[in-house]
Amino acid sequence: MATARTDGTALPRSRFAAPTRGGMGAVICLVVAVAVPAVELRAQESPPAKTLADCIALALDNHPRLKAAAATAAAGAARARQALANYLPQVSATYSANRRNTSAAAGTGTNLGTQADTFNFYSTGVSFSQLLFDFGQALHGIRAARANQQALAADATSEREIVIVTVKRAYFDLLAARRLLAVAEQTVRQSQQQLELAHGRFDVGLAPKFDVTRAQVQLASAELNQLTARNNVALARETLANALGLTGALDFEILDTLDAHELHVSESEALAAAYDHRPELHSLRAQQLAATEQVAALQTRYLPYVTGGGNYTWTGSDYPLQSSWNLGASVNLSIFNGGLTAAQIGEAKANLSQVQFTAEVTRQTIALEVRQAALNLEQAAESIRVSEKGEQQARENLELATGRYHAGVGSIIELTDAQAAFTSAEASHVQSLYSYQTAVAALEKATAVPYTAAVR
Repeated sequence: MATARTDGTALPRSRFAAPTRGGMGAVICLVVAVAVPAVELRAQESPPAKTLADCIALALDNHPRLKAAAATAAAGAARARQALANYLPQVSATYSANRRNTSAAAGTGTNLGTQADTFNFYSTGVSFSQLLFDFGQALHGIRAARANQQALAADATSEREIVIVTVKRAYFDLLAARRLLAVAEQTVRQSQQQLELAHGRFDVGLAPKFDVTRAQVQLASAELNQLTARNNVALARETLANALGLTGALDFEILDTLDAHELHVSESEALAAAYDHRPELHSLRAQQLAATEQVAALQTRYLPYVTGGGNYTWTGSDYPLQSSWNLGASVNLSIFNGGLTAAQIGEAKANLSQVQFTAEVTRQTIALEVRQAALNLEQAAESIRVSEKGEQQARENLELATGRYHAGVGSIIELTDAQAAFTSAEASHVQSLYSYQTAVAALEKATAVPYTAAVR
């Protein structure tokens, strides 16, 4: 007796005997009794699948790279406050108590001696100082520190963009790996069906042994590809967990959003957006401002600066203590310091030039990134259209080859070649979808602008 195929052809009966009607009923009851609670348990335990937006939010909350960048930015803010402190009054207080001993000569004529006097001595006081005028040196220092703070904040934003694009690539890599695994599993099932068909034709003398061995080779190759695809899924899950900043394994599934939505962005618009929004350029502009202010601050060291101050003190050997106070101002000017100031100014000017050239190089690099991303996006969009046609044609070719072999007018080589072509076409379509999504992510990274086609 032959079993029925889904395509209407007959397959030979398996060597494993089918259970009787009563036995089948028992098996079905057992499967229902065991499987239903298991399915319900999995439904209760499985967390909901996460979207790309969920994964990005998770990475922004947990990734240690962002925490390190935030700490660096916080240090820059603290240094800006330190620079401001030099411009504000400095107030201090002191208190001391000690035991003193003094001796003095005593007596007349030849009867000279010493007389010791031991007593307590107390001193307390409050003093303050204030920078009055320094030709803008402190102000330039404050501006430089604040500009450096802005640069570090922009660097933190740059780290954020890197984490986001890394998550996107890992997310789409996992989706592509899952789809390629589905293709591999489908190929295994189809290869098994082709092997059964070849066996059936060989058993009735309609096909040579070569057809069976050829189908077995095809099945073995498909199973090997399935193992590779399954391992790629596991690796992609680990990569995504790392991109999210997780220390353990990925304990949730993700939604399949690999299908593309066409995006149209002109190169000129993308370049303008990149020059306006890239945090690297914001950081370099702030660094350039900081270097300029540092040069100005150092140049004022050739000029005098004026400080004022005063103190109020109480001293004495017994309470109440005697009080005194003084107020004053001083003018300070460095006459010669061995050329230190000149060398510092030279260093600051060199740093300014280095930042300016780095900004120019960065603009060129960003322009290249934008052009590459735009070209890759255009190619990926065209690849999707071509791969869709190729997949459809390969599917039709496989159906024709299967029908021809079943009718006895086609060869097993024709059938297995058609199967291999269909598998390759499906994999190419998945790869084109992955390339498109990663191209969109690269364009978003290059321009620092989120596009709706990549928002999930």
